[in-house]
Amino acid sequence: MSERGRLRELRVLMWVLIVVEVPVYLVWLIEVGYLTGQQLPRGDVARWAPPVLLPPTAVLFCVAAGWVWWGSVVARTRSPLREPWIAASLVFVAIFSVFCGVASVNDPSFSVGILSAAVTGLGMIGLFFIPAACSCQLPDVIRRRATDSVEDPRP
Repeated sequence: MSERGRLRELRVLMWVLIVVEVPVYLVWLIEVGYLTGQQLPRGDVARWAPPVLLPPTAVLFCVAAGWVWWGSVVARTRSPLREPWIAASLVFVAIFSVFCGVASVNDPSFSVGILSAAVTGLGMIGLFFIPAACSCQLPDVIRRRATDSVEDPRP
């Protein structure tokens, strides 16, 4: 298979991942956010907060982190994912997302936690890769990385 064909397959695979995982994750966040909010007392204004605030926060933080990471990959600079505020924003989304998944059920169990972590992880990965999948520079970066790894083999 040619290099062009493999790059096309990579882009298609990234988009399949994004198109499947991101909507599932966002619908799941709305559902578990709603169920978590309904466990608060009637009349509490915070009942609306999880289903309304969690999905846009997840999209904003994950896509923004993916955007700055992709910019550093293209520019060949140090990864900004090592910055504490970026890592903290991603950890916040992950923890709150898993928490809502576990808190949304009447009888939380280990399997509910695993399911929440899996949906969260896959959805966050899908959101994170949107900037790279949209980039016209993806083939150039893949070629450059392949060339760099062939020229500089690591022990």
